[in-house]
Amino acid sequence: MFQKNTSLRPYHTFGIEVQTKVFADFSSQKEFRTVFAQAPKPVFILGGGSNILFTKDFEGTVLKNNIRTKRIGHTDGDYTIVHIGGGVPWHQFVRWAIHKNLGGVENLSLIPGTVGAAPIQNIGAYGVELKDVFVQAKCIVMAPFKFKDKSYQPGQTLIITKSEANFGYRDSLFKKELKGKVAIVLVSMMLTHKNHRIRTSYGAIQEELALHQITQPTIKNISDAIIAIRERKLPNPKKIGNSGSFFKNPYISTKQYEKLKKQFPKMPAYPIDEDTVKIAAGWLIQEAGWKGYRTGDAGCYDKQALVLVNYGQAQGKEILELAQKIQKSVKKKFGIHIQPEVNIL
Repeated sequence: MFQKNTSLRPYHTFGIEVQTKVFADFSSQKEFRTVFAQAPKPVFILGGGSNILFTKDFEGTVLKNNIRTKRIGHTDGDYTIVHIGGGVPWHQFVRWAIHKNLGGVENLSLIPGTVGAAPIQNIGAYGVELKDVFVQAKCIVMAPFKFKDKSYQPGQTLIITKSEANFGYRDSLFKKELKGKVAIVLVSMMLTHKNHRIRTSYGAIQEELALHQITQPTIKNISDAIIAIRERKLPNPKKIGNSGSFFKNPYISTKQYEKLKKQFPKMPAYPIDEDTVKIAAGWLIQEAGWKGYRTGDAGCYDKQALVLVNYGQAQGKEILELAQKIQKSVKKKFGIHIQPEVNIL
């Protein structure tokens, strides 16, 4: 059941050579309870390993989530509920949904990672976030805590609904109060089975559809367009180690943006509300001169400055040092602090 001193390189997309003292995987909720009870602590749950940077060996147990169930639940009006195992690769789920003519996640095509990790980050792309389809997550408790005045102990089940999940931009309850305290084993989502909401508001999607002369896109057309865009823009982790977007797009006040715009008229911004705008972190990094930068095997990708890469043998601490230099540089030039989107261990 347990393997000792196991390399984690095959299990995360940065491809950093680190080890864990103990490693095991689980393929069912029952199996998780068994291995978790016996695992030397601390325990870290690993999904697709696409949003993590290991900077050192892990002095505990890594448990790999391999729960791969997919079940279609009840239908109501235009909508169908689906229940998806936490270990299902996210893009595999998206393709399955499209094959079943279930819409709502096509704009999230080709995002790496697993279904179980998706709510933690509230993954989002091209005008859609996970919270738009999320219904609830079934979790198994890993550490004692109180939630809504009720005490929970390891091994118990906890259901977190959409209203309880406190979703924000790349943020959720799972990333804060419940971090390290629960394992997400099943995610329920509400998808459309008819009258799909086709979202093409992002210019890149419209351009891609126009290229193929598609005027009445299906959910599959949207998925194909986004796959094509992402493949052009982002490196394949099987060829170049990376975790996708390393930094979050920062939110700043409209007042601060208006000041910066006088100095940097081309600065792209997206209004969030009357007082807040979102700034493109990739643009900030590029304008600070980091796009295409490389030191040893650690670098900033030459086609998308938001992506930090491992060209082969980079250590996690080298990637982290580069990230910190980029943060200082952007802060100095623009007065904006950019935060990592990636979990750093």
